[in-house]
Parts: sequence; C-alpha cells; structure tokens
Amino acid sequence: LFERDCSVQRRHQKVLEEAPAPGMTDALRRRMGEAAVAAARAVKYVGAGTVEFIVEQRHGEMNFFFMEMNTRLQVEHPVTEAITGLDLVEWQLRVAAGEPLPLAQDELRIRGHAIEARICAENPDNNFLPATGTLHVYRKPQATAFERGAVRVDDGVREGDLISPFYDSMIAKLIVHGATREEALARLDEALAATHIVGLSTNVQFLRHVAKSRSFAQADLDTALIQREAAVLFHQEPVGLELAAAAAAAKTLLVERAQEGADPFSRRDGWRSHGVATRRMEFDFNGQHAKAELLTLHDGALLLSIAGQAAPLSFRAIDEAIDLHYGEQRTRAVVYTHGEADHVFTSRGATQIVSLDLLAHAGEGASEGGRLTAPMPGKVVSFAVKAGDKVQKGQALAVMEAMKMEHTIAAPVDGTVAELLYGPGDQVAEGAELLKLTA
Repeated sequence: LFERDCSVQRRHQKVLEEAPAPGMTDALRRRMGEAAVAAARAVKYVGAGTVEFIVEQRHGEMNFFFMEMNTRLQVEHPVTEAITGLDLVEWQLRVAAGEPLPLAQDELRIRGHAIEARICAENPDNNFLPATGTLHVYRKPQATAFERGAVRVDDGVREGDLISPFYDSMIAKLIVHGATREEALARLDEALAATHIVGLSTNVQFLRHVAKSRSFAQADLDTALIQREAAVLFHQEPVGLELAAAAAAAKTLLVERAQEGADPFSRRDGWRSHGVATRRMEFDFNGQHAKAELLTLHDGALLLSIAGQAAPLSFRAIDEAIDLHYGEQRTRAVVYTHGEADHVFTSRGATQIVSLDLLAHAGEGASEGGRLTAPMPGKVVSFAVKAGDKVQKGQALAVMEAMKMEHTIAAPVDGTVAELLYGPGDQVAEGAELLKLTA
C-alpha cells in the first residue's frame, strides 16, 4: 500500500506524516515494497502490518535499512487511506476473517497527497512537556470523522472532557488530502487555524509553524528538521500585543453591549453629553505588562492607545467571530474568555492576553521564593537529593513521569534542600511544590 514519510519527529515520536513520500522514486518504491513483503513472508505473517525503514541520503543516492515491523495499523494509516481510497480497517478485518485481499498489487493507485498532524496536549515552548486540563473550548474545522475526506478529524474527546496524565498526550489526528502536496499544505494550515482549544497547552500553533517552515514547505525532510528550523518554530508570537489587546477590548465591549437593557444606566460605554470618555485598561501579554486607554469620542468612535501609541478601533460581530480593524490592521478574530485570559484566534495565528481587573488585584504581594514546583502533572519517579543536601543551580533533583515520558527536574538556584514534600510513586498536580530550598 505504498509508503509514508514520518521524518518530522520530536523526542523520537512522530509529529507530521505524509504520503506519498517526497523525493520517492518509482525504483526505490519498488525495492522498498519488495523488501517489506519479503520480511512479512519470512515470518509467514498474515494481517495488517507496517514495516519501518530508515533512509540514508548520500552522494545523490538513497539507501534504506530495516528498522522494525509493527504488526498492526499505525496512528498515521489515514494518510494511506486518503491516497489509495481504501478502508484499511475493513481490509484488516476481512483478512483476519480468512478472506483474500480485495485488490491485487497492480490494481492499486496513488491519488493526490495527504498529510496528518498529531494534535497533542503538550507545551512545545517548554521542551514539549505534557499538559493536562479540561477542554473548556474544543472547536474543530468542518471535517469528516473516521472516514476519508478532504479534511478529516479522528478523535475520542469532546468539549468539556478532561485530559489526564494517565494516557498518551494525543488529543486528535487531523488529516488533509489534496490533488498536490501544495494543496494539501494549504488545506492543513486552514484546518489548523480553525482548530481552537482552550484549557490546556497544545501543539496546534507549533504544527502551523512547522508546516510553514522552509524545510517542510520545500520537502527538505529529515529527523533533524525541528532542531534545524528551531528559530522559526519556538517562542513565536504571530498576533502581537496591539492586535491581541484590540481583540480583548472589542470582546469586552461586545459582552457589555449584550448585557445592556432598556435602562440607560445599564450602559457601560462611558457615554458623556460632551467631551471624551477615557477608560483605563491593563494587560499582561507574553511576559510584559502593558497599559492602555480606550477613548470614546463624542461621535461614538473609539480610539485605543496601547503603550502610548493610539489608533482607531472599530469592530462588528459576525457569528462567533469579530471583524476587527485597529489602525492599519484588519483581521477576523475569535476570542474565548477563560478566567482573566482572552484566547485570541486569527488566521495569522493564536495567542492569549490577560485583561487585568485592577481592583481585584489590588494589594497582592510578590510570590514567595524558595519553592520548587512540578512543571506538569505526573508521577514522582525518584529524588536525587535528601534533606540537608547542598545543591547547585542546574543540578538534577528529581525525575517525574507523565504520558509515557520521563522528565528531569533541575534546581533553579543554588541552595540547601530543606524538605522533600513527596515520595517516589506519588501523583502530583502541575504547580505542586515538590521540595523546599533555602538559599
């Protein structure tokens, strides 16, 4: 059933898969297929199976070497279904029931190009640490489910479900199919842009960055792609403070307008019989604090000043989206408010901005020091120190396990271990204090 390319990986686990493999020649496809069939025949294997090879590119030639055989369908089998038009699960069941293969080798054809993206609960900007939480918002692009289509989403969760630390981090599989690789790439970006998840960290924006990177767009694929393109994959901010703040302000005003009644005192737009009404706003965005002022002019027009730079603001609601104009910028944004954070989704990317309630935060002090907390929910595997030990910044202190991966927790500062608060085998929540350090 031909081949798939699964070169794009992180932590030796696949991120994007596609078929047919870019750069594959008819001769190499034939040799590789014959080797896979020979491996299955050698052990008298009957059923669905996937043979994995590693390909070496050297001096203009491609040589391949056997890695392993998975005696099952793989996660990425939908891309093969997309380019062949076949239902591999049906084939697997028919063969298991003793029926012959429905088609002969010379009856199979490759039609178009397909790509699968694994949507996972993890934080790519923090070394891909697994994430848990509730899917407060889970919106998907228009797609088929568990059957072939131009856009297909296979998942087992719904909005409101809890993503726990006890299972694999994958939330869904997004599969796209197009007549060409370029069409499939465009469809992938559009579908990822329409995937909105609020409640926990995911890799959706990271997947968009990978798909747009030079290496992936030009099919310059190998297992080091993520490291090679790191500068354009991690810690990206495609929306920016100005547009994020404008979207948050527009969302606030739309909510307030929806709450207005016949009573004129229910209006919260700062109307004045003359002059300008000024409303103070403050935001936390991408590690920085920003002050803003929203001015309502006498004719009702809005002027939003962010960090001293003012520009006209206008907007209108279109279904769940906001048609937003701020200065020279225009976009269609969808904003979901969760707690104090506004999660902003646009065609250029997604971000979040915290709208500060100044009265609610009045009098809050600085956070206490000397604490070392769990960066993710999971199980404590071991401690490398005990109470009374002196440690140096960067020294390994503990090992945690979550979603089939182990993570080493290092000392953030020099100090002395005052107390261990958990033991090996304990389950801890994200942010739980693991041990106390004294300077």
